[in-house]
Amino acid sequence: MAENEGSSSVGRAPRGAVRSRMVEGAVRLLATKGVEGTSFAEVLESTDSPRGSVYHHFPGGKPELLHAALDLASQRGLAAMEATRGQPAAVVIERFLALWRGLLDYSRLTAGCAVVAVTVAANDDDLLDHAGTIFRTWTELLTDLCETGGMDSKSARSLAVTVIAATEGAVAICRAERSVEPFEEVHSVLLSLVESLGAT
Repeated sequence: MAENEGSSSVGRAPRGAVRSRMVEGAVRLLATKGVEGTSFAEVLESTDSPRGSVYHHFPGGKPELLHAALDLASQRGLAAMEATRGQPAAVVIERFLALWRGLLDYSRLTAGCAVVAVTVAANDDDLLDHAGTIFRTWTELLTDLCETGGMDSKSARSLAVTVIAATEGAVAICRAERSVEPFEEVHSVLLSLVESLGAT
């Protein structure tokens, strides 16, 4: 973790680094504690950032921080999936599922989707619209990747919507039940669906 901005200028983290650290922290907190748990106090504590940086880096307050966290979460997901371009649809879907299984394993079933956290708890239309845009973008990318992998456009879109919805739901249930079993069942059904669509 980068050094805290303290009284000495020696070793002081660049301003951009402090902001990036806080956004990273907000993504983690959204995934584990939801919107309520992603307060500036929690972000500052979890990222060892100076209190004076809050409104310097986020003059728009907590909504600005949450928008930045949503962007980061989305960008990471998009970049991870883009690596499958040109592969069969089955590989694309396996990769998507592996990302979420990896999150469950790494967090020991304590983390979910930061975008879902905002969706279910935000009382801000702009944040809700932002989350909706991200889900549409993920759907469009999965659709495009599956089409590139050989599927027809209608089947690719239906598959993309189903995979995203089923996976997000499975992650939420796994956290609630403290078990990976729901995810494993959804994983199996989704791969069977891919196979039935001739997308292997």
